[in-house]
Amino acid sequence: MDAMDRPLTSTLELLRWIGWAQRKAGEDWIRARELSFEQGFVLGYLAQSPGAIQRDIAQITRTSAASVSGLLQGLERRGLVERRTEAGDERSKRVYATEAGIELISGFEAAMTGLEDTILAPLDPAERATLHALLVKITAELPQPTR
Repeated sequence: MDAMDRPLTSTLELLRWIGWAQRKAGEDWIRARELSFEQGFVLGYLAQSPGAIQRDIAQITRTSAASVSGLLQGLERRGLVERRTEAGDERSKRVYATEAGIELISGFEAAMTGLEDTILAPLDPAERATLHALLVKITAELPQPTR
């Protein structure tokens, strides 16, 4: 019996499985739009934070400036982002998602809400409320995530 054939008995293993299902569904949604996970994340970030600088994007994605530059070049070629220089500072470029970029990723939040309903479908409303309350209680004791 390999690791995938054995029953999951640990609560944390079960939570990881739920997290995996959520992440896979999100990645599938992004891939259906011919984007990488990183590209989808950056487009979402730029839709919420227009005019970010590359350093901000590198920090939020936990990657290097060179990686961000390559990622942005690919998005620019597809017309999904644009870099604009600031008046008076030609060296500083701000990055914006274009209307096409924003449109491409619109609906992600609704898709993830639908996924939550799918994942939690076996639970009745009272069980969902109990699960939610228990998870709030657990996470209240944990450090806040940084991304």
